[in-house]
Amino acid sequence: MPRAVLLLLALAAATLGLLTVVKVPDRINWEFAVLAGEYGHWLVLVPLGVAAVAWRMRAAHPATALAALALGAAAVVLLLKPAAQAWRLGRSLPAELERDFGPVRMDRKPFSFLALFTRGPGPAPFETLAYAGPLQLDFYRAVGRSPAPCVIVVHGGGWNDGDRGQIPQFNDWLARRGYAVASISYRLAPGAVWPAQRDDVMAAIAFLKKEAPALGVDPSRLVLLGRSAGGQIAEAAAYAAHDPAIRGVIGLYAPADMHFAWAWGREDDALKSPQLLRQFLGGTPATAGAAYDSASGILLVGQTSPPTLLVHGRLDTLVWYRQSERLADKLAASGVPHALISLPWATHAVEYNLQGPSGQLTTYALEWFLAAETR
Repeated sequence: MPRAVLLLLALAAATLGLLTVVKVPDRINWEFAVLAGEYGHWLVLVPLGVAAVAWRMRAAHPATALAALALGAAAVVLLLKPAAQAWRLGRSLPAELERDFGPVRMDRKPFSFLALFTRGPGPAPFETLAYAGPLQLDFYRAVGRSPAPCVIVVHGGGWNDGDRGQIPQFNDWLARRGYAVASISYRLAPGAVWPAQRDDVMAAIAFLKKEAPALGVDPSRLVLLGRSAGGQIAEAAAYAAHDPAIRGVIGLYAPADMHFAWAWGREDDALKSPQLLRQFLGGTPATAGAAYDSASGILLVGQTSPPTLLVHGRLDTLVWYRQSERLADKLAASGVPHALISLPWATHAVEYNLQGPSGQLTTYALEWFLAAETR
């Protein structure tokens, strides 16, 4: 192997590994951080191979070998760091979840090194149903249970993009763990402004309640789950609904305070946040203040709000971790059962790889939460 190629591979692996320590810059695709954080246990084969080649050439090219070995060693440590941190967090996670939501009997550990190398769940069948005019949802029947609690999944995409087919393996996993899943479409900005998206979620809830007997759903046991922008919609809808059938809400790396998002957004950030917010909410906080208020779950929390599970990566460049941290503080002040699962190596889309470090902890926490709140 040419020495330049060897050094380049070692440098690339070490640079990628750094994304488990620092936030990816706005100008670089954030998905590289997902690759490093959730697939590092596979990618580590690259620096290990580099180190093996460098060791063999140490006599002929000592300077090159030393540099490649140093970079390779750094890459190995950085790429395996998420798995080590997940193992450590997993040791305390059951006690944390029991404290927050009560005891649940689980048939798996929060994190397993062996599980990193297993395959995910097989596809679960689903049917596409119209629930409000042209709006549709993909419905997965719970495997082995009827009537079953239903998880209503609200996709992400910055309010102007994304679709209900996002991360389908996550819906497969939920269905195979005994939960019905309704992954919904909703109207997107700028064609539709808030509260159109909240209204669509409520229309989906009404549809599922009406069709519950035919779908094998228990209409009194519903949970809203949203990722990113969908998490904002799910939280705001759940807290505003005051519906006892909504047993809980799950926000995955979601913004909870639109005023906070506006204050800290920049026109040159990865999402061009101010433009997105203007499109979604119909203006600025000065011109569309009521929309910013009603879209901010943090302002809607009260003592009777449904229990809440939050999951957020501390290195998220698209939605600041402080969004979930501040919502958790508000839930605590209001006496609402809740937990914030903080993943120090992770960025956005923490559940993309269900067998990865973030995926294992996220699915464990979700399964505990769903079992506790829909029992």
